[in-house]
Amino acid sequence: MKIEHAMVLAAGLGTRMRPITDTTPKPLVKIGGKAMIDYALDSLHHAGVETAVVNVHHLADQMLAHLAERQAPKIIISDERAALMNSGGGLAKGLKLLPSGPLFVMNADLFWVGEPNDEMSNLEKLAAFFDPKKMDMALLCVKNEHTTGHNGKLDFSLGDDGKLTRYADDHLNPVVYAGAIAMLSSFLDDAPDEAFNLNIYFDKAIKTGRLYGMELKGHWITVGTPDAIVPAEEAIQHLGLGP
Repeated sequence: MKIEHAMVLAAGLGTRMRPITDTTPKPLVKIGGKAMIDYALDSLHHAGVETAVVNVHHLADQMLAHLAERQAPKIIISDERAALMNSGGGLAKGLKLLPSGPLFVMNADLFWVGEPNDEMSNLEKLAAFFDPKKMDMALLCVKNEHTTGHNGKLDFSLGDDGKLTRYADDHLNPVVYAGAIAMLSSFLDDAPDEAFNLNIYFDKAIKTGRLYGMELKGHWITVGTPDAIVPAEEAIQHLGLGP
């Protein structure tokens, strides 16, 4: 499936990254010489995305200035300066700025590096994997051992058939949600107008057996606190990708 639109969730306060985020929005914190949000936007552009909605709230002027410098993909701003909408509410609001149809959803502060150069990218594979006839959402996932900066929490169990269920200690093949989704925008047609967590829709899809997952190739990085910056940059340098 060809996916040309995306939503990047970038409006959070980044409270655990203080004091850095007192003056810099978390998506603009540089890791390996590159703002975190640019890892997401570059991945989307490489996968063929032409238009991406980005929501803004904290230190929004800095976000707007940074995004205005990008050439691709085309950026549309979803302004949440009046009120934060949480992950689900922010997505539902941003979807109103895009045509109905398939899209990627990505977090602005989670990214991966070290994809094989001789294969389709992770997002291209996710788009090909997504089958709306049997899936409401297809999530990019990662094994805990292929992460840096993660707290060890396991989100889902990935079945042999690709179905995801909530992780429990007695389940096999535990994975971490890697912050990227392929879905149809119509899945959120019944979303409320107020703030809510996107986990509600993960559970909705699980209930009907329509939440699926695919493991990424490469190494996944999350930077939640200032002391996670050095390990993240060391991981990038270890893969030979640093400046």
